[in-house]
Amino acid sequence: MLISRAAWREFPEMKNIRHVPSIAVLLLCLFTLSGAAAQNAETTTQKATAQNTVARVKQPKLVLVIVVDQFRYDYLLRFREDYTGGIARLLNSGAVFHDAHYLQYPTVTAVGHSTIMSGATPSVSGIIGNEWFDRESNESVTSVSDKSAVMLGNVVGGRSSSPHRLLVSTVGDELKMAGRNSKVIGISIKDRSAILPVGHMADAAYWFDNDSIHFVSSTYYMKDLPAWVKQVNSDRPTYKYLGKEWRAMDAKPGDKAFCSLVAGVDVPFCGPLENTPFGNEMLEDFAEKAIENERLGQHDATDVLSLSLSSNDYVGHAVGPDSSEVRDISIRTDRLLGKLFDFVNARVGQENTLVVFTADHGVSPMPKVNNARKMPGGWLASSDYSGKINDALTAKFGQGKWFSFDTSGFLYLNDQTVAANKADRVEVRRFAADFARGLPHIARVLTRDDLLRGSDSEDLVGRAMLLGFYGPRSGDLALLPEPYYMFSSPPGTTHATPYSYDNHVPMIFFGAGIRTGAHFERVAVNDIAPTLAAILQIETPSGSSGRVLSEMFKKTF
Repeated sequence: MLISRAAWREFPEMKNIRHVPSIAVLLLCLFTLSGAAAQNAETTTQKATAQNTVARVKQPKLVLVIVVDQFRYDYLLRFREDYTGGIARLLNSGAVFHDAHYLQYPTVTAVGHSTIMSGATPSVSGIIGNEWFDRESNESVTSVSDKSAVMLGNVVGGRSSSPHRLLVSTVGDELKMAGRNSKVIGISIKDRSAILPVGHMADAAYWFDNDSIHFVSSTYYMKDLPAWVKQVNSDRPTYKYLGKEWRAMDAKPGDKAFCSLVAGVDVPFCGPLENTPFGNEMLEDFAEKAIENERLGQHDATDVLSLSLSSNDYVGHAVGPDSSEVRDISIRTDRLLGKLFDFVNARVGQENTLVVFTADHGVSPMPKVNNARKMPGGWLASSDYSGKINDALTAKFGQGKWFSFDTSGFLYLNDQTVAANKADRVEVRRFAADFARGLPHIARVLTRDDLLRGSDSEDLVGRAMLLGFYGPRSGDLALLPEPYYMFSSPPGTTHATPYSYDNHVPMIFFGAGIRTGAHFERVAVNDIAPTLAAILQIETPSGSSGRVLSEMFKKTF
């Protein structure tokens, strides 16, 4: 019996059965082919079933995306008994994905917010951090800075922000490009957190300007603020919090307040409003006004509202995830979301609303707290590390300032210094990386050459470094600290790493057509965007690398 070369290539196991009688080989071929056909048929059936299931999910009138800045996954577990409001509602009635992670390094605010509604990693979206060095303009830029836009709502105008650095589409963009009559709005204290989730074609993004104490926007979206936003600003939304103290919700008589918005008293001064839960309260109130005045969820198409609560991040940076303050603001966030959900239900209807709840990143424990429980951790001064590498480069290649920009371990070579010393850039990077690997508490160092080749991507950490790299914008060296070490200064804490305490976040879907239940398989935050696109029956955002979470849909047939 003759076996074709193609068959030998397709079924290499047949090479070991050359002396088996011909009829046995024939039967084996038929059995293998029929098994492969059956498997393909099963896969096709599963895909068709998933597509049919998605097609039958009710189209929501409002997609409400809630992002709680720096809300670690374990806050769902540690404070579960204290939740009685919105988070409790999500946990009791939503599809809860317990093992949701970000795929990339770094895990910072801009990257997280750009991922949620695009499904894209920085390697595709171009949003590689909160800020980076722009080689073309020879200056640092933020993820949303835009010299062509003017701020609306503050006192003096000036440069503003826009999504023009985002290279991909979002769910909101795809709704618009599909011809839907949708309204898409983003709200946060931070400009990047308001802008990046809603994308290029959003109707508006609003954030809070501390200088004017106003909600502001950009001429990128509109020529002037709507009347209702001007009225909010005229009502001076921060004034009702003047003189307030932040006390724990379950404080007992005699317990000291965490801080006060009055300076010069025996309680520590809170600082700006966003350093307290009151910043979140102000945002939630603004979101209610946006729903009411823009009639979100009351159109013939699906509207999108992205609300990012920023105060949790400011508090977490200052006092760390093990503090009483973080517990209290988490409980207050639960109550605040309950208030928002009640408002939405009264105007749009729970049956017409799809809620997505997640976070943009986690946070590391405070090094001092970790050390006290015999765990590793410490603060690393990024400038010290770049300074030592600079000295080594000077000794090897010649005098000069070898780095133009340094942010949290991401270093950009100074082209003028490289040229003045007639050095080879690749050799400079290689030498610098070899030296940096010998510095204390550095886990890995990759050069842009390594990343362009796709080197060191065999494990999740190496792959995270690769997915966080976008050649035209990323630096020349990427230094990754060991777990629990951070490029930050005491006494606070931060986030950025690809370790689980920074990339493991909540991910919950709640609404009509969503089956209540717990899911423990590993998923990515990148899965949110393609899942929403499938529900809304629109094109998947252009840079998405996620999958449709069809396992959470109710079967209606």
